[in-house]
Amino acid sequence: MRLILFLVAAAWAGVPPALAHGDAPATRSSAGKAPVAAADAEQQPFGIAGDQKRVDRTIPIRMSDSMRFSPSSLSVKLGETIRFVLRNDGKLMHEMVIGTPADLAAHAELMRKHPGMEHDEPHMAHVPPGRVGVLVWRFNRAGSFEFACLVAGHFEAGMKGKIRVVASP
Repeated sequence: MRLILFLVAAAWAGVPPALAHGDAPATRSSAGKAPVAAADAEQQPFGIAGDQKRVDRTIPIRMSDSMRFSPSSLSVKLGETIRFVLRNDGKLMHEMVIGTPADLAAHAELMRKHPGMEHDEPHMAHVPPGRVGVLVWRFNRAGSFEFACLVAGHFEAGMKGKIRVVASP
């Protein structure tokens, strides 16, 4: 019985707090948050959380207060695990959220209605001004997807990009 209580307490202690968009740490890894375990990763239509130890490629992305990502268009190979290194060059909070165009539009609408909405998923990274964040994602579904900043008003101002996932030739 003591062992069970110890294991439950240890597991509970490892659960990170929910974060609102404005309260998130600069990087998923620097917050002391353990990476998503493969068994805990949830398949999405656009891929699955990547293993930080099995990254195929690193892609730097810059975010600015002009409400743009640079680059804003990416092509990745089916099955690739990408480490996105996100630099926020602006004075405002920005984020990168990967998803389908419909999911991102719906989420942006929710963020307009509930700007303090708390959530923290492996396909999103919040980056405070002047900081760097990291997002690791495995693209195991072919297709055309998007990434966007869903901070209220940023998506509507055009802060989004495209990801094309193609099978290797």
